Amino acid sequence: MKHLNKVVIVGFPNVGKSTLFNRLLRQKKSLVHSLPGMTRDQISALCYVEEKEFILVDTGGFFHSPDDPFSYQAKQKAWEASLEADVILYVLDGKRDLSPAEIDLYRSLKKLNKTILVVVNKIDSSSGEEKMGEYYRLGNPEVFAVSAEHKRNLDSLEEKLGEVIPTPSPEEKEDLIPLDIALVGRSNVGKSSIVNSLIGEEKVIVSEIPGTTRDSTGTFLYRNKKVFGLVDTAGIRKLSRTKDKRDKASVIKAKKDIRRADVVCVIMDIQEYPTRQDINIAHLAQESGKPFLMALNKWDMVFHQKIPPRILRDRVYQRMGFVDYVPVLLISAKTGQRVGRIIDTAEQVWSSGCKKISTSLLNEFKEWINQNYPPLSHRKTRLKIKYMAQSGILPPTFILFTNSRFSLASSYEKFLIRALREAFDFWGTPIRFLVRKKGIPPST
Repeated sequence: MKHLNKVVIVGFPNVGKSTLFNRLLRQKKSLVHSLPGMTRDQISALCYVEEKEFILVDTGGFFHSPDDPFSYQAKQKAWEASLEADVILYVLDGKRDLSPAEIDLYRSLKKLNKTILVVVNKIDSSSGEEKMGEYYRLGNPEVFAVSAEHKRNLDSLEEKLGEVIPTPSPEEKEDLIPLDIALVGRSNVGKSSIVNSLIGEEKVIVSEIPGTTRDSTGTFLYRNKKVFGLVDTAGIRKLSRTKDKRDKASVIKAKKDIRRADVVCVIMDIQEYPTRQDINIAHLAQESGKPFLMALNKWDMVFHQKIPPRILRDRVYQRMGFVDYVPVLLISAKTGQRVGRIIDTAEQVWSSGCKKISTSLLNEFKEWINQNYPPLSHRKTRLKIKYMAQSGILPPTFILFTNSRFSLASSYEKFLIRALREAFDFWGTPIRFLVRKKGIPPST
């Protein structure tokens, strides 16, 4: 797998790092909040500027606050990201003067011998540029006055990034499209520990304190000549139980990440599953239409009880019958046992969600259904499927042309989905049906 350059955004809290991150990506991937401390872990994403492809990294603020127990760890993670960077975007707040601590941080970054671009943010008008002399005190040859919020002067910064990032060789120009896997679940089920175990380093802050992860963190993993994006989300819980506005924003963002991901992995604590909230989260995953899997973490805590894995899986399916088509893994982030199977299984369910069945095979299946298990409408009347075709993937969607405009009975639809799943091996992905009164069948 080719090496991608890494551009890391650093600076003190509330200078607009996450806003700049989103602007360069041209999408809202990092959470932005007026209160400091929103971002704690590194957030990575593929970025394209001036036809250059690189990994853009948003970091937590370089500041230690006694009021935030995670600020020191966030600072350490930001420094580790700086050590790995090819280019550093050092962001300052144009609404205030340079502080001695910011000058000291710049000097420390200079010692890393990296390319540093000084970005003075929140310069909303030309009058603000008149005060730029203050920031040249750092001694950097170029200082970029921008407003990330209002998209001001970002073109000059992007142009400079295009200059300092090396041009890839022809053999490195293939598109790098990661398979994004969102790890979702309640607080303290071990999502961040699983990410750290998969990548083999402490990339994400881990703590027993609920709400440690606020923003969804993006990390890339290279495995078997493929790239995977691991999205560690904040713990999903009822908004009524969250007091901090930043935590409320985190929960909302985690729910959005389910819809944005390619594959969803629902993490549960094997010592207390499935809870009512686990069931709610699984419903969110199913309703998204995304392929997904479930993982029971902390297997090391119950291994000594010698409970057969089949019993543990059956407990999930008994309480959560609506996802009986989803693979369930027994893993331990602490020991690393079977954690790698999350990636392998994610590939399998993704392939299942992308599967296309020919119309001829579907109509053979339709004939078998009509003869052996005649369809039933929601009005308890018999239907006949005249024609069947696949209309989409992710999730696999099928159109049933019948002799009636009535929809299928709920119980019969569940049966039909199960029969279709077994016939064509659609495991780990939801299936959708659309019933139409037969007109002219689509061309094959």
